[in-house]
This record gives sequence, C-alpha cells and structure tokens, in this order.
Amino acid sequence: MTNSDRTGRLADNVMHFARALRAAGVPVGPGSVLDALKAVETAGMTRRDDFYWTLHSVFVHRREQRDLFDQAFHLFWRDPKLLERMLGLSLPALAADFQDHQDPVARRVAEAMGLGDKNSQAQEDDVDFDMTMTFSDQESLRHMDFDDMSADETEAAKRAIARMRMSFERIPSRRLTPNTTGDRIDLRRTLREAPRSAHGIIPLHRARQDHRPPVLVLLCDISGSMTGYSRMLIHFAHALTNDRHRVHTFAFGTRLTNITRDLRNRDVDLALGKVAKRIDDWSGGTKIGGCLHDFNRDWSRRVLGQGAVVVLVTDGLDRDADGGLAHEMTLLQRSCRRLIWLNPLLRWRGFEPRSWGIRTMLPHVDAFRTCHNLDSLEDLARSLSGEDRSSEEEMKRWLKAA
Repeated sequence: MTNSDRTGRLADNVMHFARALRAAGVPVGPGSVLDALKAVETAGMTRRDDFYWTLHSVFVHRREQRDLFDQAFHLFWRDPKLLERMLGLSLPALAADFQDHQDPVARRVAEAMGLGDKNSQAQEDDVDFDMTMTFSDQESLRHMDFDDMSADETEAAKRAIARMRMSFERIPSRRLTPNTTGDRIDLRRTLREAPRSAHGIIPLHRARQDHRPPVLVLLCDISGSMTGYSRMLIHFAHALTNDRHRVHTFAFGTRLTNITRDLRNRDVDLALGKVAKRIDDWSGGTKIGGCLHDFNRDWSRRVLGQGAVVVLVTDGLDRDADGGLAHEMTLLQRSCRRLIWLNPLLRWRGFEPRSWGIRTMLPHVDAFRTCHNLDSLEDLARSLSGEDRSSEEEMKRWLKAA
C-alpha cells in the first residue's frame, strides 16, 4: 500500500472520529481536524497513549469534555491492535460492541456513528441525551445556557441580544401633556394664550398626566462565579443603553464601577473594550454588601429618581457577613419603584435558597428570576413591560422556601 493511500485512510478515520465527537457534543470544526492531522503527523503513532493525548490536546477545550472524549476514543478505536493496522483499515464497523455498553455517553456516541441496536434504543426512549453544542438553530439557541455555548453560538446569542427591543411599562409622571379631552386645566398655557384671545374670552386649555418609561438601573456582578453570564448581561445592557434613554449600568465585584458612559458607544466592540479597561476586579471576588453601600451612598440619589426600576444581577454568594447586606438591600428597595433580582443559579431545577447571602437578600426583592439564556432575558422583558403578573406568587413561594 502506498504512503498516499495510508495517509488518506488516516485522514478519513480522524475525520469520522471528529464527526462522532461533534454529534456527541464536543465542538469540533474542520480546522480542528486539520490541526489534529498535523499534530498526529508531528507526534507520530508509535504508542497508543501518545495518539490519545495528541488528539485530546486538539479536540478537548473544556474540563467537562474530557470524559466525553475518553468514551468516544475508546469506542471508536476499540480494537487494541488497531494502531498497528489503522493505516490499512477504514472506519470500524463493530456494531455488536456498541450494543453491550450501558454508559449514556457511550450510547450517544454509538448513535452518532449509526452503530446500535434499534430495538434497544426503542426500549430506552425514556432517557434522552441531547448534548449537541456545535450548531443550533434559533429555537434551540434560545434555550441554551450561556455558559455552555461554543464561540459561534455565543456570537449568535450576542447578535440576538442586540436585536432585542423592550416595551417598558409606562408609569405616571409629574409632567402634563396637552390634550383636548384631558381632565386637568393647563393653567400655564391658558394664561399664555389669554392676551391673544378676542372679546375678552379666555379659552381653557386642557392637559392630562404624562406617562413615561421609568429609569432603568442595572447592577451586574462580574465576580469569578458570574463570568459566563455577566459578559452576556453587559451585552444586554449595551443594547438597552443604545435603544432608549435613562439607562444606567454599574459593574461590581470587590468594588463598584459606573460603566454607563462606556456603553453609550454604538460600536459594541469599542464599548466593551472601554469597559474592560475601566474594570479592575473582573472575575475576582465579590463583596455585595460593600458595593451596594457604595451605590446607596454615591449614586442612589442621582439615578433612582422618577420611579426607577433596579435589576440586580448576581448569584448572591456573598460570604462577607459583616458587610451590612440586609441593611443595604433595605435601602435599595426603598429607593426604587421595583427591585428585580436575576440569579443564574435558578437554572437548576432543584435549586434551594440555602446560601446566607441569598436568604438575606430574598425578602427585599420584588421579583426573583434566572438569567442563564435568551429565553430568560425575554421573560425579563415581559416583566418590565408589566405583562407578567405571576411575580407576587413566585416570591411567596421563594420566601417560604427560604
């Protein structure tokens, strides 16, 4: 067999192995396949372990992908003597070997390769393993966790966030707007027009109370436990800042940083570049009580006027018991019209408010929601527009659980 035939067989096997990984849930693209072939050519194939770790170094990028790769590798290259014969063999077709595996990951890989007993799969329909991460249409992207997205999916989610438009609930203002059927007399306009009227008749001009969207204030936790979500929420804040007036955004970890002016730049890349330069405590620790104290002392009177709505984005994992968290949350709630808490930990179905910080903060918020995917941001939009009427019942349930 010529060297070109052997190289072609190797490329085919690596390509099929990459396809199995991709279908099983590991984000592998054509570029990774080419990199794997170059790495194998450079490292050689004298030992099975060397071949394993060579492919591992190319295809695995996250900790949670290690077990998946390990199962896929040992199922795909199952024959112990395959390394001696792999240059002369095509894709393995040992369907019976895959039927004996009861591991969920192994069954997923077998299904992706088209090797498996249809009858046994029909008996296990009650267990569904859907781990595809490399390609998502618009529907599946809406339900995908921000922290589980590949680079391409993250970019698609950012574009979807940039297209979001929110219809805020309009609240009564102290201002009056001219209206011929209004229930109030516009004295200022009536007196201004009085000298122009003929025959001494003073026409009465009417007005009604104006309604306008409230001020929106976002307080976003950028600590290490929130990194995967805070970046997407800052993209969300950028979209809001460029879509409407009176939006203020603050980032906090161990200190509070006002990033409102930086997000007003319409170019999202320039805006986030300025934000990155301004924030010094990104992906560090968190002092929720201390940062809320700084906000209440320095910014509350400036930005929380006219029925402001505050959206607090944090997981509530604050171990600083002496930070006065309960007192600061009380001040914050009293200073705004509504306080909404977005917590990505709510993505877990079995979540319970056991942390000290979460139990301390819960009694002071008006709504408690998750913020882990695009769907949750749409739920936030409905809440801000006044269409969601279930917040009160949900809060009763959470307070009872706490």
